[in-house]
Amino acid sequence: MDVLALQQALDDVFDQALIYHAYTPYMRDYEMIIYATADPRTGVPPAHVRYLFRYCVEANVSTAVRRDMWRKSLDDRLLDHPVSDDLEGYVWGVRWQALYPGAQIVADSVRASEWAEAVGTDFHEVRFETNGHDITLVFSDLQVTELPLGYTPFMVVDDESTTSGDVERQVI
Repeated sequence: MDVLALQQALDDVFDQALIYHAYTPYMRDYEMIIYATADPRTGVPPAHVRYLFRYCVEANVSTAVRRDMWRKSLDDRLLDHPVSDDLEGYVWGVRWQALYPGAQIVADSVRASEWAEAVGTDFHEVRFETNGHDITLVFSDLQVTELPLGYTPFMVVDDESTTSGDVERQVI
């Protein structure tokens, strides 16, 4: 993937809402689902966009919430939104994270270089900073698509054939 195209894709979601992130059910690629909005005066409608980081060999996720705030954020009532005014802490229940200060490509990434040499294709390292998590991914390619209403990234199914390797048909 061209580094300029990658940077543009990252810039396109600066300060948008990250609503889901995880490895895909088939475990090779990492997806981020972003709710992207624009100033209403532009006429551009909001959309749910899937950023699919293909051939993702590393995904490191850590909290961006400060330790002192974690201590105040253990109450399960913070899992719902809205919460009562008498609670202090990080409100987990908003169910999204601000992609701010955003994403940056890690220049001259040793990790990406090692994977490129081992696999024989280009790799990139990107770090996302949000108000909830810091996410670092090492991957080869990025696909960006708009999602239809009802898209479900994961679904529990009652079907014994899920161990046969035909998981994608049942999950998506």
